Parts: sequence; C-alpha cells; structure tokens
Amino acid sequence: QVHLVESGGGLVQAGDSLRLSCAASGRTLSTYVMGWFRQAPGKEREFVAAISRAGGNTNYADSVKGRFTISRDNTKVYLQMNSLKPDDTGVYTCAASYRSPLPNYIGTHHLTNLGYDYWGQGTQVTVSS
Repeated sequence: QVHLVESGGGLVQAGDSLRLSCAASGRTLSTYVMGWFRQAPGKEREFVAAISRAGGNTNYADSVKGRFTISRDNTKVYLQMNSLKPDDTGVYTCAASYRSPLPNYIGTHHLTNLGYDYWGQGTQVTVSS
C-alpha cells in the first residue's frame, strides 16, 4: 500500500503561480508512474499531467500545456503551475501506478483514472479572477 500526501495548494489570484508536492510516507516513488489529476466543483476528475518512472517522459492535458510542469525526484513528485487561471480551480490529487514496463513509459491508460493504483486525498487550489 502506498499512502500519498499532497501539499502546496491555496488561494491565489489569476496569473499567480503555485507548486504542488506529493510524497509517499516512508517509501520511494521511483518505481511508479506518477500523475496529477484535478476535479472542479460539479465536474468529473480530469487528467492534468503524468511523468514516467525515470522522469524522462511527461504528458500534459492540452489545457495546461506550456503553463504547468511535472517533475520528480526519488521521494516526491511536483506540479509547478504558472499563469494560473480561474478554470484551474479544483482539488488536485496525485496518483501512482506500478504498471510501467519501461523506465520512460507512459501508457494511454496513465491519462485516465483507470491507470493508477494509489491516490492521495487531494489539495485545494482556488484561483480568483
């Protein structure tokens, strides 16, 4: 079992930046593909970004390309969010997947909820206009 804990959310204004972090208590994340998802009020949870086990491959939702950057080290995964917009408001959740045959593999299933095995509780990001 992997217990994921997110941090770094908050209330910001449009155009501001935030950096989210996700850590697994007591263990390394280096064997997992990691993803970030978000859920706005009244909407389905949606994919934001994913990073391969080795960190050499990333994938982003079109809505955040050029503004968000996912990165990782052995113990944490990060989501740097720049030029935030009100539409970025939501609960941001990190997720871990052990289904990764190669170090820099990101499968199509990693772009959906179904591709992940462990989830955090989420951190609230609110962007005011």
